[in-house]
Amino acid sequence: MDDAIVNMNDVTKIYRQGEVEVQALRGLNLTIQSGEFTAISGPSGSGKTTALNLIGALDAPTSGRLIVDSQDLSQKSAGELARMRLARIGFIFQAYNLIPVLTAYENAEFVLMLRGVPHAERREKVMAILKEVGMNSMADRKPDQLSGGQQQRIAIARAVVAEPALVLADEPTANVDSKTADALLDLMQRMNEEHKVTFLFSTHDKRVMDRAKRLLRLSDGLLVDDYDQVKG
Repeated sequence: MDDAIVNMNDVTKIYRQGEVEVQALRGLNLTIQSGEFTAISGPSGSGKTTALNLIGALDAPTSGRLIVDSQDLSQKSAGELARMRLARIGFIFQAYNLIPVLTAYENAEFVLMLRGVPHAERREKVMAILKEVGMNSMADRKPDQLSGGQQQRIAIARAVVAEPALVLADEPTANVDSKTADALLDLMQRMNEEHKVTFLFSTHDKRVMDRAKRLLRLSDGLLVDDYDQVKG
């Protein structure tokens, strides 16, 4: 049985900047299985963030076939892609991307509200996830009352509370100190192992690379290394 959550087949992405073409991906072939804890590494400009944006249906390939959660993204309308992102994909960003006017609780609740989950069920799920990420005592604080690490814990809670098929994390430890980064990675690793949440990271951070069970390396828009760090 194929448990692939992501299949990229000869995917290219070309950006046009005026009359200049920038080829961010040059025929990327990649498969991610459900339950993986995988990091994509590579120098700036290698295509890491582009790959995550395509997988997250935030952008469209120039050519090639991309299947996420058994859905061929090339066959979807903009509205269908938006609904898929809401229903099946969680996002963790380098800059947290919390809504400033909402409390920690309300930020974590936001995706469930958009999905139309009833109030009582939302409260149960949100309080449970805030407790799991160690933020239940700060549920009423707004982002500007939280440290960077605390904001990222709320971002992780928001990403996983709706039980998505896949969580995409773009440089999630870039803006926190080493101790906080380790604590965040402990948290995400536990969610992967205990709740089988699939994580795919884009990162420069050696700590993330060391924790990943599988390490992919991109260079000039191509996959140049694929290493299973569990099997060695």
